[in-house]
Amino acid sequence: MSLPQLSLSAARHLHLAAQGLLKKPRRRAQPADILSTVQRMSLLQIDTINIVARSPYLVLFSRLGNYPSQWLDEALSKGELMEYWAHEACFLPRSDFALVRHRMLAPEKMGWKYRQAWMQEHAAEIEQLIAHIQENGPVRSADFEHPRKGTSGWWEWKPHKRHLEGLFTSGKVMVIERRNFQRVYDLTHRVMPHWDDERDLLTQETAEAIMLENSARSLGIFRPQWLADYYRLRQPALKPLLDIWQREQRIIPVTADTLGEMWLHADLLPLLPLAQEGKLQATHSAVLSPFDPVVWDRKRAEQLFDFSYRLECYTPAPKRQYGYFVLPLLHKGQLVGRMDAKMHRKTGTLEIIALYLQEGVRVTASLEKGLTSAISEFARWQGARDVTLGRVPDGLFTSCRSGWETGTP
Repeated sequence: MSLPQLSLSAARHLHLAAQGLLKKPRRRAQPADILSTVQRMSLLQIDTINIVARSPYLVLFSRLGNYPSQWLDEALSKGELMEYWAHEACFLPRSDFALVRHRMLAPEKMGWKYRQAWMQEHAAEIEQLIAHIQENGPVRSADFEHPRKGTSGWWEWKPHKRHLEGLFTSGKVMVIERRNFQRVYDLTHRVMPHWDDERDLLTQETAEAIMLENSARSLGIFRPQWLADYYRLRQPALKPLLDIWQREQRIIPVTADTLGEMWLHADLLPLLPLAQEGKLQATHSAVLSPFDPVVWDRKRAEQLFDFSYRLECYTPAPKRQYGYFVLPLLHKGQLVGRMDAKMHRKTGTLEIIALYLQEGVRVTASLEKGLTSAISEFARWQGARDVTLGRVPDGLFTSCRSGWETGTP
């Protein structure tokens, strides 16, 4: 029996449907949408760069539209979400604690995220810190003074920050909220009082099988080699799992132009006939984060979207090709370009330093309308009153070459 045949465009649209990026949201966002959107993606990567809105808030905005960013903070403080190492540092549903607990209990396997020698060398001090939290309640690293005044930089972290990071990775403490994006830690046994390692712990094999199925569901359509990166798993033996999923009709094989044989998650089966007929239409235009699940696996983004992306914020300025913190631009199912932008919060201005279109993307009225709308909404959400334009392609934004007002009062 021949496999369902899909165009490359249809494969992209199915993936975007799974990610919640196929169409603009039909209604105004609600606080409950934070958890459901994270559940849909499985993971929400955390990054602290704030030249524009910080990445986790932006990933949600791309899917939900205008929403108060404090809703994410509230979802964490209410216990709907937790933080841990997943793809990298991520928010994930608190209900997925069982999936990462085995990592917490074997922190020595976590590489640079856990310095065993440091934890052993400072064991007495760390025990005092645990006792302090037990007696006095949650803490931030900012609650402790640096022993050497005037030091700065990540390589000179004060000891208590290192202690807390080690306790976090080893599952002794959890992040219960963020204040001004600073982590607030409490003891895990207080955060998860009903958890029992002897009763509730999943084996690594069982947990990783669930992680892989989460990855399949969140990708929607996938090549097997895309699965492991989602939770940063060492390349597992996938064929037995794929065989089980296929027998249980959780996935079905399909084939897509240029990508060959792929798998479709059962959640997307209702959309398959539309996709095959070319009637599954992408209408969304959005500014994406560099850490959006659609692009965080650079190899997958290149194979699926023909979009080559590299984060350049750690590259010396003269060697950057595109800019410091470059944001992918989605338009109607394609990654059509990228922009280097900066939010000037004091003046209420979003500055587009430069915008680049992908090779072969033509400037059309539809493209201009979609990008103008997406950038305006992106700016308004951050409180910008106007957008200023630097270097942009010829023919784009012709009616407003220097910028435009966003309509924010």
